[in-house]
This record gives sequence, structure tokens and C-alpha cells, in this order.
Amino acid sequence: MRIVQSDEFTLKREEQDLHAKEREIVIDMIKQVRQHGDEAVRAFTRRFDGIDLHDFRVPFEQYEAAYQQVSPLFLEALRDAIRNIRKYHEGQLRPSTLTPMADGVLLGQLIRPLKRVGVYVPGGTAAYPSSVLMNVIPAQVAGVKEIVLVTPPDREGNISPGVLVAIHELGVKEVYRIGGAQAIAALAYGTETIRAVDKIVGPGNIYVALAKQAVFGKVGIESMAGPSDILVIADDSADPEYVAADLLSQAEHGELSQAILLTPSRTLAEQVAAQIVHQVAKLPRRAIAEAAIRNMGAIVVTKDLQEAVAIANRVAPEHLELLVRDAEEYISQIENAGAIFVGAYSSEPVGDYFCGTNHVLPTEGTARFSSPLNVDDFLKKQSLIRYSKEALMKNGRKIIEMAQVEGLEAHANAIRIRLEKEGKGE
Repeated sequence: MRIVQSDEFTLKREEQDLHAKEREIVIDMIKQVRQHGDEAVRAFTRRFDGIDLHDFRVPFEQYEAAYQQVSPLFLEALRDAIRNIRKYHEGQLRPSTLTPMADGVLLGQLIRPLKRVGVYVPGGTAAYPSSVLMNVIPAQVAGVKEIVLVTPPDREGNISPGVLVAIHELGVKEVYRIGGAQAIAALAYGTETIRAVDKIVGPGNIYVALAKQAVFGKVGIESMAGPSDILVIADDSADPEYVAADLLSQAEHGELSQAILLTPSRTLAEQVAAQIVHQVAKLPRRAIAEAAIRNMGAIVVTKDLQEAVAIANRVAPEHLELLVRDAEEYISQIENAGAIFVGAYSSEPVGDYFCGTNHVLPTEGTARFSSPLNVDDFLKKQSLIRYSKEALMKNGRKIIEMAQVEGLEAHANAIRIRLEKEGKGE
């Protein structure tokens, strides 16, 4: 892993590829699903997933079998994680507000859940039960009544046991074993089997990401997720084994995953570099992690911790770890980060799986202006206006004036007619 001084450090986040070829494929797939519904979804599933499905729904017997294929410890961990995630997100709920004003005016904001939400969970050769929890639970807490989940099957039409158990534990009833851009199109526009949703959330490959982008506007989406990243700020009190392990925890996600250490200690920098070489050799996903470290990784020796914080705020990482003395004192200085992990025992996987915070975080520097997935993503706000006769008679001429300045005479007239009816006209 390269070690550089802070004045030599340049962020290696690559410019976004336009993905023109993939985008063209996705647009055509969406068009086919809109025109041919289930038939198109079935054809694409046969083509990309290698299976011909007559029924998209997950057979009940797969759920029963799934419980026999997971360990008791996994089930215990999953149920504990569900409790933690639910409790954390319940703290985000807020009530509608009604604000009485002068002259009998009542203004308010009504907060209502979305009616129907689609959740995409990656599948096939991968298994991500945590994606089920992180996307479904906030929607349930928000009060979404209809949650439909899609996930691609393997070549035998099966879904990962861990994913199925997570789905069953959360009580999601409408589950389809389809994936890719065809699943996103089915959720957005509906087919004979799948009714359209109001919003789509969940991670996926480039085709899923581009499909979500393409249907945005027809439905809502939570974000355009990019490669995962982590940034660690550490001083000479940090354990180099911990630092290296946490950097690798994100590097194994993909070859474009970004892992950065910022430290004023040259000694720690060298120790961490050595530990990365040692630890990566033992990883099953060694090739991926090594490519990420080589392509996107860096150890940056800073002048001091203040410079490290300044660089971190420019990077705006998805995950930021503070492995320094008196770490709590630096929290207020971190302006841009999806999630802040404080202290040696707040390792990034704690947030990924168990503690309760949401692991769907802003990537590629978007923490400058966006937030983790939360209950608000599944709520909509409505303004409520009850204006009184007294208030309109008092303020009507001002409203007319503002409308006329904008050249919208019909707006002005809607108020003028009322004033004239009450003998308040010009």
C-alpha cells in the first residue's frame, strides 16, 4: 500500500464512467418489460440467471428449508440485529405538526408513509441478509404497508438461506426471485404479476444502478450507490493490526473500493502497510482486496491530526473511523462522513451488521450533501393550510400584488374575487 506525505496525496477516485453501452442495454430491457410484462421478465431471467421460472414467487418450502441450513448462532445474531436496527430507527420517527397562527390561520405539516415500496437485495452467487434488514426495517418503522422484495435466484431457482431467513423474520410476504434491470423495471412499471411501487431502494450491480437511475421520476429511489470506501484517522496510540483489518474490511468489497489511512505517525504508517501485506494474504477475496489497495488505497502521513481532519472532510468518506486519543473530542470537527466510528472497538463491521445504525450510506463523496438511509426515506410530507376569512381580508391585497409582479393575473384574480365578494375590493 503506497505511503505518501500529505502534500503528495491526490484522491484517486476515478471520474464516473458514462457506461454508455450498459445504459443502452438497460433502457432496452426496461422498454421490453413495459411492453411485454412477465414474458420479458421471464426471458431476461432465463438469459442472465440461467433459469426458466414459471412462478416468480419464492415457494414456501424454501423458507422452511432455509431454517435448517443456517446455524443457531446466525439466527440469534440476526434476531438481535433486527431488534437493534428497529430500536435505532424508531428513534427517528416524528409526528405531524399543526401550528396555530394569528387571525385564525392554521398551518401544518402532515407526515405520511409511502404506500408501496420495492426493496432490491443482491443475490445469485452472493448472499446479503444484512441488506434485507437495512432496507426493510426503516420502511416498516415508517409505516409502509406494502413492501415487495426482489432478489435474483441461483441456477436452481433458489435464494440464499440467510436471505430467506431474514425475509421471513421480518414478515415480508411479497417476495419475487427476479433480479437485474428487469426486476427494477417490473417494480417501476408493474407487470401482470407484480404491481408497481412508489419507491425502490437497495444496492445492486451496474445494471441495477443504471435501471434505478432510468426509472427515477416514475418512482423514487434512495441513492445512486458507488463503490464502498473507508477512511481511518489514527495516531500512534492506534493498534496497526486493527487499522489494517478495518481498511481491508472495505477493500474486499470490490476493486474500486477506496481505503485510506490518515496519520501523523510515520511509524504507524509503516506498521499498517506491513500488516496489510500480512493480513490480505489470508483473505478468501485476496485478489479483489489487493486490487483495491493497489488501485484506490493510500496511507497518508499528515503534519498533525488537524490536517488529517481537514483532508477527511474534503474526501467525505462513506465510513470514517477515529482511532486516536480522546477520539470524542474530534467528532464535532467531522463535517462530511456517512458514518463516524469512534474508538478502537467501533470497527466498521459493527455498523454494517449489528449495532443498529443503517449501513446504506452515501458513497463517492456524496456525504457532503446526503445522509444514510433512514425512516424519512419512506415518508412524505404534506403541507396543510387553513386560511381564515379574517386573514384573507387583511392580507389579500398583498397576495394580489405579489401575483401581479410575477405576471400571473389568474392567481391575483382568485384572491380579488373573494375580496370583492366581501366588499373589500379596490
